[in-house]
Amino acid sequence: MTSKERVLASFNHRRPDAVPVDFGSTAVTGIHVAMVAKLRDYYGLEQRPVKVYEPYQMLGLIEDDLKRMMGIDVEGIPPRETLFGFRNENWKPWTLPSGLEVLVSGHFQTTTDRNGDILIYPKGDLCAPASGRMPKDGFFFDTIVRQEPIDETRLNPEDNLEEFGPISEADLDYFAVEAKRASATGRAVMATFGGTAFGDIALVPAPFLKRPKGIRDIEEWYISTVTRPGYIHQVFEKQTEIGLDNLEKTARAVGDEVDAVFICGTDFGTQQSQFCSVETFRRLYFPYYKKINDWIHTRTGWKTFKHSCGAIEPFIEAMIECGFDILNPVQCSAKGMDPLRLKKAFGDRVIFWGGGVDTQSTFAFGTPGEVREQVLQRCEIFSAGGGFIFNTVHNIQANTPIENVIAMIEAVREFNGKK
Repeated sequence: MTSKERVLASFNHRRPDAVPVDFGSTAVTGIHVAMVAKLRDYYGLEQRPVKVYEPYQMLGLIEDDLKRMMGIDVEGIPPRETLFGFRNENWKPWTLPSGLEVLVSGHFQTTTDRNGDILIYPKGDLCAPASGRMPKDGFFFDTIVRQEPIDETRLNPEDNLEEFGPISEADLDYFAVEAKRASATGRAVMATFGGTAFGDIALVPAPFLKRPKGIRDIEEWYISTVTRPGYIHQVFEKQTEIGLDNLEKTARAVGDEVDAVFICGTDFGTQQSQFCSVETFRRLYFPYYKKINDWIHTRTGWKTFKHSCGAIEPFIEAMIECGFDILNPVQCSAKGMDPLRLKKAFGDRVIFWGGGVDTQSTFAFGTPGEVREQVLQRCEIFSAGGGFIFNTVHNIQANTPIENVIAMIEAVREFNGKK
């Protein structure tokens, strides 16, 4: 099978010739730039600075030579702009706190505060308030909340819709070109078009806007889902309207080159519990997810991808009902997320994209032997009957032992070699 055929077979719940592998196709299935550099060194690939294509989490671009070494089967189409609102172009050198030299966009602008923390600016505009902070000796940026005092009498849902609008011709041209490029690789194509994430707390503070208005504090947003549901519904309703219009234009531009699309990264689970009840999910989020998913399934052949960390087992039935085909990152270490139980209950109705190894425990702190054992076990469980794309539980972090990363890659190869 080709990479694309392998992924599509798994999408259709048929067991392919090998477990498909993804690293780097989305902002939640990537690899920190420091680890990309270490992997290039390990495999003896051409020595050159790695590009940071997603500066919020400092994810490194996995180029084609490394993709081949890692056996990656999925090609990603990232948004045209980063989470800080600028395009990746005019690459320039930049040095991480660790001393590693990487390449960043020419619009990547930072300063250092008195504590040694690195501040980054929306649109690369140093005259705007900083929207991200990398702690001294840190590895990625945290959002800086820039919430203006809320005046209930002047609160306007339009303020939380500032970032949503008709897709530009430049964006459509970009996606059309990227879709052809990605499809030509022979891998399955995962696209992130944007505009369909409802209440994603990485996006609520709007690190891409210079001076965001509306409800932009994460805590205040969560409170508002209980105290201001009417406001949230108005935001989601208009966002859906805009999103569907943009999807129609985008679908015409990319055609059938795309196989799956990233819809939303809103987290509903903690380590032990959930951020809201299933009833709240069905009332507040379900209707808008369903409209987006129904439109896509009626008019395209794309599979739809939902990311949510944490203990989300109580939501999975509703997520399937509202049309999601793919769940990620499958955080098996969270309460109620036992792999065997998940596969038995939902494995014939949803694609598990992730769950291959626990990044918070085994991957970060275990031995290569423990990593191998867990990867083989997860592949055995999740790959039965298809419906599984191998990935770690969220992105590979900067301080992961390289020996463990190699053990993971080799374990997937070992499992596939036994088939």
